[in-house]
Amino acid sequence: MRMNRWAVPAVLLGAFLSLGCQNKLYDENQALWSENRELRAQNAEMDSRLKTAPDPSQLQSMRDEIAKRDAEIAQLKDSLRQPPAGQNEPGLEGIDATYDPKSGNVTVNLPGDVLFAPGDATIKQSAQSTLDKIASAIKKDYSGKRIFVDGHTDTDPIKRTADKWKDNFDLSYARAKAVMNYLAGKGIGEKQMAVRAFGPNQAKGSKQASRRVEIVVATK
Repeated sequence: MRMNRWAVPAVLLGAFLSLGCQNKLYDENQALWSENRELRAQNAEMDSRLKTAPDPSQLQSMRDEIAKRDAEIAQLKDSLRQPPAGQNEPGLEGIDATYDPKSGNVTVNLPGDVLFAPGDATIKQSAQSTLDKIASAIKKDYSGKRIFVDGHTDTDPIKRTADKWKDNFDLSYARAKAVMNYLAGKGIGEKQMAVRAFGPNQAKGSKQASRRVEIVVATK
């Protein structure tokens, strides 16, 4: 099937901002496969929506919505790519931002291992500059939108820091709450945000990838 020209920018949505990656070629291959799967799903979704569009005005409205989201995602990624002024550290590795056209959610994935020390829920100083950029992007492009800060962990039971957290859900909540509090301190209204703790229930392909905090912005 021939790809719609206006759907092409959606490829950018699955692109990873891989800073300091130890195996760049492997990560790029994985990203390309992910992009391909995501693009197919998005094209199928949009084809279905286009077939049911009742008139040309609605069709153009849908195209305008997609173009707007593509531009916002690209702007957010460009912002995250820029290193802090006067700082040589790359910041957070493996950050990616995605947009789901069906739900209207923009999701920024923050690796837990670079946000926090093992078993801890205190945000590292080296991660604060990236959170600052995310807070600025939210205030600029998504003012007033509902925001969910989701905590995730791997499936390993907590042992070494069992005196601090009773289980993975407890730790995932504390980490998400720490991120929410930081964003609130940067001017995002607390009533605009909500914390969700998923613990190990939404594990990814590896333990490292499973340990994460996701900032989900509901744009619809």
